Amino acid sequence: MTQTPTTAVVFAYHNVGVRSIKTLLARGVQIKLVITHEDNPAETIWFDSVAALCKEHGIEAITPADPKNPELNARIAEIAPDFIFSFYYRHMLPVDLLALAKRGAYNLHGSLLPKYRGRVPVNWAVLHGETETGATLHKMAAKPDAGAIIAQTAVPILPDDTAYEIFGKLTVAAEQTLWHALPRLIDGSFVALPNNLAAGSYFGGRKPEDGRIDWNQTANQVYNLHRAVAPPYPGAFFEQFGHHFIIEKARLSDLSAANLPTGLHVVDNVVFGVCGDGRALRIIELRCDGNIVTAEELQQLTTTAD
Repeated sequence: MTQTPTTAVVFAYHNVGVRSIKTLLARGVQIKLVITHEDNPAETIWFDSVAALCKEHGIEAITPADPKNPELNARIAEIAPDFIFSFYYRHMLPVDLLALAKRGAYNLHGSLLPKYRGRVPVNWAVLHGETETGATLHKMAAKPDAGAIIAQTAVPILPDDTAYEIFGKLTVAAEQTLWHALPRLIDGSFVALPNNLAAGSYFGGRKPEDGRIDWNQTANQVYNLHRAVAPPYPGAFFEQFGHHFIIEKARLSDLSAANLPTGLHVVDNVVFGVCGDGRALRIIELRCDGNIVTAEELQQLTTTAD
């Protein structure tokens, strides 16, 4: 007797979307439709394309601006999939759409829920100096990242890891989480765990202005901000000497800078950012008004400003 294939409709974007679709296919799931996003020309696209992957595999992919579109709802109702999955899709899915999945609707989230529910969880975790995060597969609900937990995989955040590096780890963790959970989802043997929202946290999206450095903060705080928004994200920035600076690469320094005012300095041909606690960041790569500057060029600039 031929077994009826498991079917899915998938909302996906970014590297996690690409790897998760590949995982579904490897597990024998028949993807009937993919909903993804049009790339934003104002955004640095450093990640893989869901649309390109779908074209490669002959899967229909569409890009409606709003998942609440009645035509989309009708289309998914007609497909009547076993599952609906969301893999780094950037919009909340309405409850009436979720109900169209005969065997449930599930999302992969880039944190160890219930911590860091909401937007850009990787960036927030790095900003707050966390030493661990992870990927969580959970049931979708009316509230963001609030449904029961199916599976989780943890990854370390090392002291010098940037959000970009953590995202690479999370892409692998998401793939592992989904790979191991799928057989239990498909045969119905999974055991859901409570998602205790009272023990967690929720964060919204971040704006470019949130990357502004306050040198009066401690060195750890400034360094965590740098790591959270380092390229390919827009970068931590500040203004000094009448110029706009973006830190491309930095490390915490052992320099005792209590005798220097906060802000940018060149000491022995090395660029430092002095912080409010008297500690400093050693700035390895710095952009000034759009161009990378050397310590010598910065020294000349500061002399001119004086």
